[in-house]
Amino acid sequence: MAQVLEFKLPDLGEGLTEAVIVSWLVQVGEVVAIDQPVVEVETAKAMVEVPCPYGGVVTARFGEEGAELPVGAPLLTVAVGGTDPVPEPEGSGNVLVGYGTGAPPARRRRARPTAPDRANGSAAPAATAGTAVHARVPAPPAATEGPVPVISPLVRRLARDNGLDLRGLSGSGPDGLILRADVEDALRVGATRTVAQPPAGPQTAPDEAANGRTGTRTPLKGIRGAVADKLSRSRREIPDATCWVDADATELMRARTAMNAAGASKISLLALLARISTAALARYPELNSYVDVEAREIVRLDRIHLGFAAQTDRGLVVPVVRDAHARDAESLTAEFARLTEAAHAGKLTPGELTGSTFTLNNYGVFGVDGSTPIINHPEAAMLGVGRIVPKPWVHEGELAVRQVVQLSLTFDHRVCDGGTAGGFLRYVADCVENPAVLLRTV
Repeated sequence: MAQVLEFKLPDLGEGLTEAVIVSWLVQVGEVVAIDQPVVEVETAKAMVEVPCPYGGVVTARFGEEGAELPVGAPLLTVAVGGTDPVPEPEGSGNVLVGYGTGAPPARRRRARPTAPDRANGSAAPAATAGTAVHARVPAPPAATEGPVPVISPLVRRLARDNGLDLRGLSGSGPDGLILRADVEDALRVGATRTVAQPPAGPQTAPDEAANGRTGTRTPLKGIRGAVADKLSRSRREIPDATCWVDADATELMRARTAMNAAGASKISLLALLARISTAALARYPELNSYVDVEAREIVRLDRIHLGFAAQTDRGLVVPVVRDAHARDAESLTAEFARLTEAAHAGKLTPGELTGSTFTLNNYGVFGVDGSTPIINHPEAAMLGVGRIVPKPWVHEGELAVRQVVQLSLTFDHRVCDGGTAGGFLRYVADCVENPAVLLRTV
């Protein structure tokens, strides 16, 4: 006799408490193997393929694509074949927190194509075209004792909201399990409706039409919600200040052109700015730190993990280049390219989105000159770089057209005063104007 096991959304780590279903990778009735990815979900940090710790036949799926589920909510159910009790999972190296896997069951069979999909409540096509649709009807009234064969809280809620007595239904699932389609069929034909109570509909938004404030409401969830929470926390906790300076980037652009003309791998401008930033942090380590609020201490960090702002279709993310201070321009270029590609593909792991100690924000790619960005909590500072454009500039005592950039530094005033912040930004500007300054620290 098959045993139906319920697989719940596991703890995905990094303190994440919910995830949004992006796409299902398996269908109801499909045979899955242990550790086979069954669903792709989006957390506040990354896209993750979730493997199932059970092997067997998928009997139901919970949630439609786009639905948000909390950790611990049912994802799907799997019927594991065989007559012996199914052993507890013994662990298979699965990377998800809280879930190991065991050996596959002795037998696997594909379920007949009549099992419904809990994501949309639809049943599979009948075996023959002439077969009539069979509506689930209530069992004899005498069957009122014993537990109700329902494992899904969604099915229970659907029945409860519509005043439907589940004891009066015959389930079409394995071992008489009542599925969502059973409830929906019963409601559709009206065969087992009891005294109905009003469905619990969603809370309606306040009527703002009278004030002329109509529009579309978008839930703050997923990456957008995580960004909103982090920026709000930064504004609440960090007393930030910003200083800025214009710099002549002509020599930096010439140096990059000379590097790329050598025939080796191309060096990106972002990599040169990162190299300058790590050199500046070595001179002003106060800005590579954070404030431990509970201990009332400033924690100065030994290693530089450089975050950089990347705008994607899914929102703003900050991938992290580990040990940026130990990388040269070529290594930085390659790592920026790899992380940027992964960000746009939605394939960054949580580990690649956490742990930055300082952030570089090249907002010049949006065609703007300056900004006062919000610090990436709990860091102590963020360097902003505007667009590089030709402008009139006094060079060697004469007016000339030079490539000018505006640099800004937003910093936590708790970790340093204006003198340190100004010294850091001035050093960055000096390196931009005269890249040879970097040779003193190489």
